[in-house]
Amino acid sequence: MNISVVVHGDDGTVVDRLESHRGVLTVARTCAEIAEVIALCETGLADAAILAGPPEEVETHDIDAMIERGVPVVVLCDDAAQGKRLAAAGAYVAATGTPAAELGILVGRARAELGHREHAPEPVQPGEPAGGGTPKRAGIVVFWGPVGSPGRSLLALNYAVECALDGKDVVLLDADTYGASQAVQLGLLDEAAGIAQICRTVDSGRFDATKLERSCAPVVIAGARMRVATGLPRASRWPELRPTALRRAVLALQEGCDMIVIDVAAALELDEELSFDTAAPQRNGVTAAMLRIADEIYAVGAADSIGVPRLIRALEEMREVLGELEVKVLFNKVSAANVGASPRQALAETWARFGPDVPVAGYLPHDPAAVDAALLAGSALAEIAPHSGLRVAIAALAGHKIKAKMPLLRRFAPSM
Repeated sequence: MNISVVVHGDDGTVVDRLESHRGVLTVARTCAEIAEVIALCETGLADAAILAGPPEEVETHDIDAMIERGVPVVVLCDDAAQGKRLAAAGAYVAATGTPAAELGILVGRARAELGHREHAPEPVQPGEPAGGGTPKRAGIVVFWGPVGSPGRSLLALNYAVECALDGKDVVLLDADTYGASQAVQLGLLDEAAGIAQICRTVDSGRFDATKLERSCAPVVIAGARMRVATGLPRASRWPELRPTALRRAVLALQEGCDMIVIDVAAALELDEELSFDTAAPQRNGVTAAMLRIADEIYAVGAADSIGVPRLIRALEEMREVLGELEVKVLFNKVSAANVGASPRQALAETWARFGPDVPVAGYLPHDPAAVDAALLAGSALAEIAPHSGLRVAIAALAGHKIKAKMPLLRRFAPSM
C-alpha cells in the first residue's frame, strides 16, 4: 500500500525522515501555504495531509476544508494545549519527532476511520481520546418535518420547557436556516443570533461547554430555567452556520447539560455542489448534520389532507438523502374538523395503509386559542395555558406527567 501525503510547513526534517524510511508514505508535494494544501486536497493528489508548521497557525476551518474533501489531517505538535484544540477540531496529533514508521501507522488509521464515515459531509472528531473516562453526555432531540408550518418550532420550544420543568438542564438551539422563530416565540429581541456566536466560538478553537453556553440566552418560563441559542434573524446569514462547527458545538455542549433540543429546517437536499466547480457551503447541511447526531428525531406533520402526504414524501426523501435513521412521527393539529370523526383512528389507519414503516409517537390536539395566547405573550403553553390538552400531550411526550384540569360540574338544586 502506498499513501501520498502533502506536507506543510516542514523545514526538511519530516520529508527526509519519510523518504529515508521508504515506508508506506510517499511525499507528493511540500507546501508553504495552507491554501495550497487545501487546493491539492481538492484535486485528489493527496491521500493525507501532514502539517508540520506552527500549530497555532492551523485554524479549525482549514482542518474542516481538508476533511470535507476526504483527506485526513495529521498535525505535528508538542504543545499540549494546542494539541487538545487541534484534536477537538478533528485532526490527529503526533509529536514532532514521531518516527516515520509510526506516522505511517497513524496516517493509515486516520484514512481507515475517515473512510468509514464517507457518507457524512461533516468531519468527525478522530482526535477524541479512546478508553478514557465517560463524560457527561446530554441527549439530543431534533424536531424536523416537511414544509408547510406543521409546528416544528412550537413543539421544540414547549418540549424543551417541559424537560426543564421536569428538572433537566436544557439547551434549546434554533438551527433553522430558512425561518428561525424561537426568538419571536419567546419575545426576545436578538439580532446577535446566539447560534451564530456558538459557531464563531468553535471556529476560534474554543470548545469548552461553559464558554459556549454564554452565547445562549437564559430564559425562565413557569419557574423553570433553560438556555436558548436564538436563530438567524435574517435567512441571508445562513453561511454563518457551518455544519461542522455547529456539530462540534453540540458535542461540546453535551458535556454541560442534560438535554439539547434542536429546531431545524425542512429542506434536506444536498445538491449545492452541482452548481459549483469546487466544494461549496451547503445551506441544508446544518439540518443533515443535526439529524445524523440526534438521539431522537421527531418528524412533525400537520394532521390534514395536505400535511400527511407531505410528511410521507419528506420521510422518503430523508431516507434517500441520509440513509436509515430512527424517526418517530408526531401528528400535530389533530382535530375532527381536519380529519373527520375519530381523528386518531382515521390517522392511524391512513398511516398504516400509506405511510412508511415509521412509528407514530403521538397525536397532538389542535388548540389554536392556547397557541395564539402563548405566542402573543412571548411564552410557552406551560405558563399561559397550563391545562390545555396540547400542553398535556407535549408534557407526556417529554416524560413530564401532569394532569389536565377537569371541567367543573355545576350542581343544581332539585326542583320542588
